[in-house]
Amino acid sequence: MKYLPLNPAIFINNRKRFVKEMLPNSIAVFVSNDEFPSNGDALHPFKQNTDLFWLSGIRQEDSMVILFPDNPDPKYREVLVLVRPNELKEKWDGKRLRAKEATATSGISTIVWLDTIDALLQAWVHLADHIYLDTNENDRKAAHVRTRDYRFVDEMGAAYPLHSFQRAARIMRQLRAIKTKEEIEVVQKAIDITEVAFRRLLKFIRPGVAEYEIEAEIFHSFLSQRATGPAYGSIIASGDNARTLHYVSNNGTCKDGELILMDFGAEYGYYNADLTRTVPVNGKFSKRQKEVYNACLHLHNYAKSILKPGISIVDYTEKVGEEATKQFIKIGLLDKSTVKNEDKDNRAYRKYLYHGISHHLGLDVHDLGTRTEPVKAGMLFTIEPGIYIEEEQMGIRIENNFWITKNGNIDLMKNIPITVEEIERLMKKREA
Repeated sequence: MKYLPLNPAIFINNRKRFVKEMLPNSIAVFVSNDEFPSNGDALHPFKQNTDLFWLSGIRQEDSMVILFPDNPDPKYREVLVLVRPNELKEKWDGKRLRAKEATATSGISTIVWLDTIDALLQAWVHLADHIYLDTNENDRKAAHVRTRDYRFVDEMGAAYPLHSFQRAARIMRQLRAIKTKEEIEVVQKAIDITEVAFRRLLKFIRPGVAEYEIEAEIFHSFLSQRATGPAYGSIIASGDNARTLHYVSNNGTCKDGELILMDFGAEYGYYNADLTRTVPVNGKFSKRQKEVYNACLHLHNYAKSILKPGISIVDYTEKVGEEATKQFIKIGLLDKSTVKNEDKDNRAYRKYLYHGISHHLGLDVHDLGTRTEPVKAGMLFTIEPGIYIEEEQMGIRIENNFWITKNGNIDLMKNIPITVEEIERLMKKREA
């Protein structure tokens, strides 16, 4: 791993939080993700199941976390299962974790090798009444492959048909949505890395630069700061490309007089940052670009002012939509008669702002968390309003990350330049 070791208290505390929600005499079993083939004999880079990582900090394939707080043998109340190190395999694929290393990372003292777990697990399950198994219950999932967690559910159901099976994901959704102070410290590191990259870009961007060159600068900056890499495919969208929300081709050329929308973030310690800034390619906003940008920034600040504990995302989005309507009238995108006659199920402002305002953030960029229950202290959200104008071939989005507190929120990106004046001033210092 490129990042420095994380505080094992993160994972020790997370396991305590999960165990507290389990039914009496229950066992919970979490399995790692598959290694996915690409072509020939190659594999895609391995990405750990984020629930298993949340509990252990272990990034290695073929791992398991087993929690059985009522196990009569205290030694086996927390178990980390790892693949046994193999000298020949390590010559090809690299070193695997030793028991002491895994304990230092996770805080789990009992390490069991994968080739011995079957008999042990059977004995433990026979002592339990309930079995918690994990599946991907992210509302945005779009998986057509039956992944390892679902296959494991099939195997356990066939082996122990008379046990009561419970959904670990239901607990995970609630717990992972609330970030601890220690988790936020890691997120802040990812954000700080992202800030350095953004400030670098403000000195680099100019007419004639290719979008992919900007992406390369981001990747270089991330790796040089020990980030794993980008949290997601960086969106580097100049001119009219900015109206495509998930534009990742990044093969256009930045032109004089255009804006460039950049949506990117670093991953550090499996935790993610998610930043969007829109800047003028030539370093100076035109009068119209400044007008639209400031309208978007107004929406960003308005959303920040109301994203507090107690509000639901539905009500929050509706309020921001009302404010967007006012701003769009002000900058000439809508008129009062259009708004008066709008379809209430497809509001007029949606022509120019056609995505949500916020999403949960954490180990997954679109992290686990409810969109129907009230916002709670400890949640981590993006705030990312946008304005997309087909007639003017312009797209603007502004995004920061906010940790919800008892009385409001904390802008974790408050040090990253955001106003027209800040951006223009820093772009004056570009390389010759």
